[in-house]
Amino acid sequence: LRWIYENVVHNFVNFPPLGYVLAVMIGIGVCEGSGLFNAGIRALVLKAPKRLITMSVVLAGVLSHVASEAGYVILIPLGAIIFYALGRHPMAGLAAAFCGVSGGFGANFLIGSIDPVLAGLSQSAAQIIDPTMKINAAVTFYFSFVSGFLIVILGTLVTEKIVEPRLKKYEGNAEKIPVEEITPIEKKGLMWAGIWLFILVAALAFTIIPENGLFRNPETKEVLHSPFFDGIITGIIIFFFIPGLVYGIVTKSIKNDTEMMKHIIKSMSTLATYIVLVFFAAQFVYFFRYSNLGLIIAIDGAEFLKSIGFTGITLIVSFVVVSAFINLFMGSASAKWAIMAPVFVPMFMLLDYHPALTQAAFRIGDSVTNPITPMMSYFALIVAFAQKYDEKYGIGTIISTMIPYTVVFLFFWTILLIIWMLLGLPLGPDGPLYLGE
Repeated sequence: LRWIYENVVHNFVNFPPLGYVLAVMIGIGVCEGSGLFNAGIRALVLKAPKRLITMSVVLAGVLSHVASEAGYVILIPLGAIIFYALGRHPMAGLAAAFCGVSGGFGANFLIGSIDPVLAGLSQSAAQIIDPTMKINAAVTFYFSFVSGFLIVILGTLVTEKIVEPRLKKYEGNAEKIPVEEITPIEKKGLMWAGIWLFILVAALAFTIIPENGLFRNPETKEVLHSPFFDGIITGIIIFFFIPGLVYGIVTKSIKNDTEMMKHIIKSMSTLATYIVLVFFAAQFVYFFRYSNLGLIIAIDGAEFLKSIGFTGITLIVSFVVVSAFINLFMGSASAKWAIMAPVFVPMFMLLDYHPALTQAAFRIGDSVTNPITPMMSYFALIVAFAQKYDEKYGIGTIISTMIPYTVVFLFFWTILLIIWMLLGLPLGPDGPLYLGE
């Protein structure tokens, strides 16, 4: 009790995910507030050929994971509007966008705002066993990147081969909402944001590609275990902040530093719930570590699993299924991982699995049941979008429409992880499958 009384504030302030997320939201706030995310998503979807419209909607959904709310608030209603304008069933467009944004939450072509959160929680949990272990935000990036292609392909096929045929022809009389085209000033803003993004990529490459690059390890000259990955959160902030600021200046959505600060403050204001969650999650993790309860559970659990021979691919697949089941009743990924990581990460480490593998398996399960759980925070909003096209649409309609995505994603995404394990591929930079690799 004395230790708890003395360390409550210390635990909160020193909890890694807190600083990571607060810092990243500075860049994301500028990007989102300036309108760059909005324009980028619309440009991607509206410029796609008609025969690729389904794929472009799912792809935009996967890409929207870098933002906090853009996918749910902008893309999902936009998917329905575009499908309806093309004479297709609006629910199919809504479902295609929803599956990319929510069902494919663990897949991405870029590092998203949730990655530093989960990596920080994994690191805190891993330090129960190894106090020196560091987990970077890109630790599962290779797997997430390949998963992005898988989700886009599966989402497109399920929409066009299963969901849309089941919906049949739309007989409603909902008003057709005109699609907001990209304006010339938005095109100019996107062009300049893209130019600056290219400049940043080139500058970053110059610091890590040469053998004596500034951000390589000064002693070993390696890219892994280097300042580049140690400071990757700073890189994420810059890669969001600069293009967002450039876009805002060009389009006049950011006229001065006061407006820029308003966008940052607005993005920070959305973190109130998260900060409260982190306060309690930090106590949970540090209490586990100080009391050695996490270590005891990990050792006993690992010994039990070894004694019954429940290891290897069977164990990892079972963990995916358990994560998917828990997600039905607890929507927040960070809240779930704050509870699960201190138990499963140390336990699996004692079975020689790297925290990256545990986190990757968790993200599959955490993603695939998102579209069918009313516990998902945006589910009510999805129902409201659907009811614009038919007042009879409700929770049951949405769930029955999205079940094929959940089943297909769970099966094939888990198969991808099994193949990954059989091939022995790293999950990301400094993210091997097994400890000691």
